[in-house]
Amino acid sequence: EGAAAREAALARRVEARTPPNKPFDVLVQHLVTVALGGGFEADALYDEVRGAWSYRALTRDEFDWAVAFVERGGASLTAYPEYHRLARDEHGRYRVPSAALAKRHRMSIGTIVSDGTMSVAWTSGGRLGTIEERFISFLKRGDNFLFAGRVLELVRIEGMTAYVRKGAKNKGVVPTWAGSKMPLSSELADAVLAMLGRFHAQRDDPAARFPPEVEAVRPLLALQERWSALPTPEHLVCERIVTREGHHFFCYPFAGRMVHIGLGSLIAWRAARDQPGTFSISMNDYGFELLSPEPFDWEALIARGLFSTERLLEDVLDSLNASELALRRFREIARIAGLVFTGYPGAPRSTRQLQASSGLFYEVFRKHDAGNLLLTQAQTEALEQELEISRLRTALERMNTQRVVMTSPAKPTPFAFPLLIERLREKVSNEKLSDRVARMLKELEAAADEKPKRTKANG
Repeated sequence: EGAAAREAALARRVEARTPPNKPFDVLVQHLVTVALGGGFEADALYDEVRGAWSYRALTRDEFDWAVAFVERGGASLTAYPEYHRLARDEHGRYRVPSAALAKRHRMSIGTIVSDGTMSVAWTSGGRLGTIEERFISFLKRGDNFLFAGRVLELVRIEGMTAYVRKGAKNKGVVPTWAGSKMPLSSELADAVLAMLGRFHAQRDDPAARFPPEVEAVRPLLALQERWSALPTPEHLVCERIVTREGHHFFCYPFAGRMVHIGLGSLIAWRAARDQPGTFSISMNDYGFELLSPEPFDWEALIARGLFSTERLLEDVLDSLNASELALRRFREIARIAGLVFTGYPGAPRSTRQLQASSGLFYEVFRKHDAGNLLLTQAQTEALEQELEISRLRTALERMNTQRVVMTSPAKPTPFAFPLLIERLREKVSNEKLSDRVARMLKELEAAADEKPKRTKANG
């Protein structure tokens, strides 16, 4: 990664900063802010707003909807005066009609929102701890996850509490913590794959020169190639390994951790659709692991369209809890749009209170104001920012153009090992994990000195 990042930076291949497209929550907040600063005329402000890149495609109907929403509360909040935040004066300019509304808005200006944590509690009573809200929102009712050394089954989510019961043994998704929120970008992932492809093509060339970072990991790359195969831009490497834990399927699309969260869940859901089965899922920036107690014919599944982009949106919505993600995203939108008040200095409202309030708005809009653009924004952002549906589609399209190399190593390979540890670290304490990792490393190092036993089938 270090070598690839340096070469990409020198070549000025830098990650794009994609601005949001027509964020209506920010527009709604801006309308009230400008109304506080002397008022505005709709025609003039519409022309000004369209000068911002994110709103270049904003239609007049959408702008008028935002003005009407702030003026009268839209189709569902008309009866509540606190949501009548704009009124026309005698000159036809929009202004904030009351000092109380002005004060409340000034206390809430801004678009930075904090990440929430959820309590994990037994359905029978008793609290286990807290977990990242973003992770738990991915799960559906009945899904299992590893937490505090236990396999738990999600029963329901109420407000900011996830209620659980004891889950099936050795069946669980590995929690993903905040440290994973800066995943491998598309540009860096492509650069790393290109670096691996270069090593694969030139490793036996005595004249070839590699960056010092690549030379440092040359033994590991060589071992990966001996036992299995090396991922490259042209080759998608998949590995099947059988251990006492069960049947492991490793896949290395190099699409970044966030994409692999959705990709792992999607592939597991598609595989279990034809053959009932349960999976534990682990992922990192390079790939993902699916662990099941029963074997799957992965070659046949791939041949039948396991990596297909057909019905992608429908399958993603079925495999992940997209409605819960949209609800959580709506809390941020409702806060920025001024629907929920975060409180006064010294008396802030809790995340639990904000979630309850925004959840009520979400249900009201969904049932009585389905055309509400804030609701549409929440659903779109859940797909694009939480599930990264665009990058997921791009990853699948690339996987379909690559040559699938399916191998059956006798031992976990250098690329598989971190995925195993990712899952194991949630099962045992730090001390026990370090002992186990040391033992596994000792076994693998001994195996690396032996003649490898493996079979390879290229498809």
